[in-house]
Amino acid sequence: MSLPILYSFRRCPYAMRARMAIGASGMQVQLREVVLRSKPVALLEASPKGTVPVLVLPDGLVIEQSLDIMQWALQQHDPMGWLPTSGSAESEAKALVHRCDGEFKPHLDRYKYPNRYHLADGQANRAEGAAFLRTLDHHLQAQPFLQGPAWGWADAAIAPFVRQFAHTDPTWFAAQDWQALVHWLTSFEGSDFFKVCMAVFQPWQPGDPAVFYPAA
Repeated sequence: MSLPILYSFRRCPYAMRARMAIGASGMQVQLREVVLRSKPVALLEASPKGTVPVLVLPDGLVIEQSLDIMQWALQQHDPMGWLPTSGSAESEAKALVHRCDGEFKPHLDRYKYPNRYHLADGQANRAEGAAFLRTLDHHLQAQPFLQGPAWGWADAAIAPFVRQFAHTDPTWFAAQDWQALVHWLTSFEGSDFFKVCMAVFQPWQPGDPAVFYPAA
C-alpha cells in the first residue's frame, strides 16, 4: 500500500509538531526532508506556497497546514489519547494553540531575528512573548500538561515554539520565574517522541529510495 508523503524540515517548529502527531498516531509516512533554499519541484507542484510541512495523501489530497496534518493523523488513530475528550477541553486547547500561532509566533520571530524586521533588538517582542509563556506557566502550575494529567495535542502543537524561544537566550530564559514551564519543556526535550521527531534525514532528491517516518 502506498503511504502519504510528508515534506518536512527538521528544525521547523510547524514541521516538528506535524511529525510528532504522525508518530503518536502510530501511522507511517514517506518523509522527504527539504532544503528550504532549494525547494524540490515536487513540493512546489503539490503546494505552491512552498512552506513545510505538506502532506500528500495517496489519493492526491494535499494537506498544507501543520494543525490540519496533526488533526488528520490523530483522527485516523489516537492510541495515546492526544485529542481532547470533551468539548470544553477542546475549546481550551484550541484557544491556547491559536494564541501561540497568532500572537506568540510573531513576537518569537522578531525576538529571534530582529534584523529581518529592521529592529534594533528584539527585547520588546521578548517581553510580549513572555506574557504568553506566563499564561502557559499558570496552566502548568495547576496540572502537569496543558491538556491536563497527560501530554496532548496542544502540548505537541505549542512546545516546539516555546523551545525555539527558550534557545534564543537560554541564560535569560532559565532566570525567569516560570519553573513549571521549564519542567514541562525539559520533559518534552527528554521524551522519546521528541527524540524520534528530531532524527536526522538527508535532503530528498527525486529518484532517492523511500525514507519512512517513523522508522520501522
